[in-house]
Amino acid sequence: MPPQPHRPDALTWQVFRGSTAVRQGLLTEHQLRSGAWIRLRHDVYADARLDRDHALTCRAALLRLPPGVMIAGPSAAYLHGVDHAATFTDEVHVLVPPQMRIGAQRGLRLHIGGADLAPAPGSAASGRRPRALDAIGRPGRAATATLDRQTSDAGSGLPSGRHRSAGTRPSPVVLPRTSSAVVLPRTSSAQAAWETAVWLEPVRAVGIVDTLLANGLTDQDALAAIADANVGRPGAQRARWVFGLADPAAQSPPESHLRVRLVLAGLPRPVAQHPVRLPTGLVLHPDLAWPRFRVAIEYDGHWPSDPDRLHTDRKRLNQLVAAGWLVLHVTSRRMQNDFPNVLREVRAALIARGWRR
Repeated sequence: MPPQPHRPDALTWQVFRGSTAVRQGLLTEHQLRSGAWIRLRHDVYADARLDRDHALTCRAALLRLPPGVMIAGPSAAYLHGVDHAATFTDEVHVLVPPQMRIGAQRGLRLHIGGADLAPAPGSAASGRRPRALDAIGRPGRAATATLDRQTSDAGSGLPSGRHRSAGTRPSPVVLPRTSSAVVLPRTSSAQAAWETAVWLEPVRAVGIVDTLLANGLTDQDALAAIADANVGRPGAQRARWVFGLADPAAQSPPESHLRVRLVLAGLPRPVAQHPVRLPTGLVLHPDLAWPRFRVAIEYDGHWPSDPDRLHTDRKRLNQLVAAGWLVLHVTSRRMQNDFPNVLREVRAALIARGWRR
């Protein structure tokens, strides 16, 4: 039976500075290179059992940044609960106060924050403590977003706000696990939506904003308010345009992406999850629809392995067709590799049903 890796309690399930752990005698350099730990950035390590997600990447980035820097844009959207907003290998977007100077770092996207960009009430930027996503302990997907950011006192590796007492061992590199959890410093969900709309290309940005709306993390009023608060700032018009394309009824990011790509290609805007009432009284909701022309699109991400699901989907399609609807199917492979032909087919279907540009 292989020996158990050495993991001091102070570093279990944590992210930490390797040099400080060695200096404090928690690990040797040889132990730091063992399979118990994963190196995330220069001198930043983590318990190798932690989930490899964007929250872990954010925690690692903040360990090498000064207080006042906030996770922002798609990275903040991820921490708010939008799983597809960023991945483990994506850059971490951070908002830096205008007076602060930070050098470029690999895997970090720096944005200079304006003093007039007011955070929404209850956000991490507003000075009030946001709702913690999970309890500190063994962090999973959501729990990693709840841990305090770690800052060092005079380069000692001590967490901010903790002090050594005479004759005691220096504090470990990370905060101890407690029952009071604080989220990583991040912009509010509405501000994250605004930043995402300005910083990312529109197809991906709308997908993220759709999910923020659909999950109740923000709403149209909050988006309108953040847009009004940033009138005149670079990207303000772009953000309003992206917000105008967003739809909380979208059921998945690929459906959002397909909807936006069709609109950007010049087609009329489809309705997400439009209710179609059949003569029997049954109400169906195709993924995308043009009710005026009775044309609908069903997006197939993957062929279902469940025969019952396949039967239900085909029955649903037949019911829509029997009700006079023209239904097109778009697969994930075709959307990625054959979109020009998908566009031609959808345009032809709309024209056949009476659409004129």
